[in-house]
Amino acid sequence: MTGQPGEDYREISFDDRMDGTEFRVSERAHITVDTEVCDSCTVRSCLHVCPAKLFVPRADGGILFNFEQCFECGACYQVCDAEGAITWTYPDGGLGVVFRKG
Repeated sequence: MTGQPGEDYREISFDDRMDGTEFRVSERAHITVDTEVCDSCTVRSCLHVCPAKLFVPRADGGILFNFEQCFECGACYQVCDAEGAITWTYPDGGLGVVFRKG
């Protein structure tokens, strides 16, 4: 059995960890992206740092983004050096990622 208290997290497979993860999606996005600023960014750190791969490059040079399966790590906000490109807050109370169901 996996996910028991005291169990070494490395013994739990990624799929088992994701099976215990729930995303309670808010109607209000807790992350907003200024696409005009992002379209002119050449560094694009957000593409590489997001563990959920929520930032996706478009063929026209822009970036697509969604917040629905965000792990709320804030890494995108921390690495972005384009002022005003990413605004990050926590989701509204009771919403967002829940890493353990039950």
